[in-house]
Amino acid sequence: MKKKKLVQINTVFYASTGRIMADIQKYAELQGYDTISFVGRGPASKNIKGKVFGNPISFWSHVILTTVFDAQGYGSYFATKKLIRWLREENPDIIHLHNLHGYYLHIPTLCRYLKEEYKGKVFWTFHDCWPVTGHCAYFVSVNCNQWKKECRKCPKKKEYPISFFFDGSKRNFRMKQKWFTSIPNLMIIAPSQWIKDIVRESFLKDRYVEVVNNGIDLSIFHPQSDKNIWEKYNVPFGKKILLGVANIWDKRKGIGDFLSLADTLSDEYHIVLVGLTKRQIKKMPDNITGLERTDNIEDLVKIYSSASIFINPSLEESFSLVTVEAMACGTPVIVLDTSAVKELVDERCGLILAKHMPQDYINAIQQIMKNNLQSADIRARAEQYGIEKMKKRVIKLYKAGEN
Repeated sequence: MKKKKLVQINTVFYASTGRIMADIQKYAELQGYDTISFVGRGPASKNIKGKVFGNPISFWSHVILTTVFDAQGYGSYFATKKLIRWLREENPDIIHLHNLHGYYLHIPTLCRYLKEEYKGKVFWTFHDCWPVTGHCAYFVSVNCNQWKKECRKCPKKKEYPISFFFDGSKRNFRMKQKWFTSIPNLMIIAPSQWIKDIVRESFLKDRYVEVVNNGIDLSIFHPQSDKNIWEKYNVPFGKKILLGVANIWDKRKGIGDFLSLADTLSDEYHIVLVGLTKRQIKKMPDNITGLERTDNIEDLVKIYSSASIFINPSLEESFSLVTVEAMACGTPVIVLDTSAVKELVDERCGLILAKHMPQDYINAIQQIMKNNLQSADIRARAEQYGIEKMKKRVIKLYKAGEN
């Protein structure tokens, strides 16, 4: 019996979306699928079968096109034609799309192929809100709802994908509406109910949407407290540690909240932020220890496990793997109620804040320390979000789509 062919498409092989793509591919192979993944930018993957169809010239010309004309999705024409040739050669039964932004795809060309030539099923995981807006990946921080009708005069024009000059949000919105609604046999996978609700209010509201939460490897992330880890990273001894972790610390991720909190914290507490750049670390106040992003998972697990509280001050998240990782290590969490992260937390594992002024955090910290939440209860909540559960649900959707 001929194996079903699965092709996945993403910006890169690395980062959270690349890891999710790889996890799905490995599991699909175990379930009897013939798989390959295509990405727009390198480096190539050493762990899964895949190829890179973009190149530096395509990438940088797309960056220039976007930064000047706000034309994300209009560049990389020849790179996308190469991708289409590969898709024709593979003739997949299933195409699973991930992030389509990131300066690597000519959207009309890909969608024209999916509409006019491709006969199989299309799944698309929305890792953010970009598919339904005229520009931005998230809109909560500016309280913008234009995406529900038609984007224009984008208040986030100078945020990713940044445009320094022209505002193309109206044109981009209409382009996405035209081409994304034209894709037949499309099923949208939302990593959270929050993303699903957004899709239901967008121009894709008539498409089938299924919530499949992202997942972590629970065999790796588990309670492993080791106070010596703080000595290794020059964190002051005897303090209650407030932890934050991010791949990139910027305004959206809430670094400003940590800096404001540092100004008002008592001496019994110390903040540790993982994922800062060298430049950011140099600017941190004395009561914040900044660490660069680490690939040492063993140390990261010990950091999660040894912290008193994990704080995620991000305004906008489609899920939040770092929050679940902290919970899996038995650490209570504080999150905001502005996006999907609130779905992960209940009274057994932490607190959800409606406001995020320094005193709001201090009150929450004091309440958590007083409540003495149990590591086993926190871990139990995180076990709802294991990677095995995610992979099985995706394959189940593939098989349902085949019928």
